[in-house]
Amino acid sequence: MKTLKNLFLDELADIYDAEKRIVKALPKLAKAASSTDLKAAFLAHLKQTEGHVKRLEKVFQSFDQKAKGQTCEATVGLLLEGDEIVAEFRGSPALNAALIATAQKVEHYEIASYGCLHEWAGLLGNKGAARLLEQTLEEEKESDELLTKLARATSNEVALGGGDGTSMTTTRTKRTGGLARNSRTPVARPKQSLVGTR
Repeated sequence: MKTLKNLFLDELADIYDAEKRIVKALPKLAKAASSTDLKAAFLAHLKQTEGHVKRLEKVFQSFDQKAKGQTCEATVGLLLEGDEIVAEFRGSPALNAALIATAQKVEHYEIASYGCLHEWAGLLGNKGAARLLEQTLEEEKESDELLTKLARATSNEVALGGGDGTSMTTTRTKRTGGLARNSRTPVARPKQSLVGTR
């Protein structure tokens, strides 16, 4: 009979595979972005995600298991969709908004996964694993919030056709309360697949 521990370990292997795929996808998202701020956000999250992989390996160890992944079909699908979006919107004003949408779909999947894993680790009596998973859960939530801020600051407006979107650095204007953008040279956007392998 399969128990909560079996479910936990299956989902742990799933998110482990997902995080390793995301490590490979983030540099490609950063290269595709025409916004310097969005590029920086993707690269910062790359370093964080590398830490998530190591943290998951500690969770496996805390259950006396060897770290191993099983193909995360959800992440594969989301990254394939991201490939299509990047190809379709490359060079358009909506590119950065599309990249943020792609990244947030992945973040929301991770938030749901880590939320379950954190709860289950607690029920299984492994407080150390629960703490590690909660730490990652909070970081994923923070990353999602940052992407929302970047989208609202400029990329959604630019997607309407209102600017080049090369930077999302914004300042409030005193007279109108609007947002003023600083423009920079767009970065190159190579054609690379976001979907990695284990």
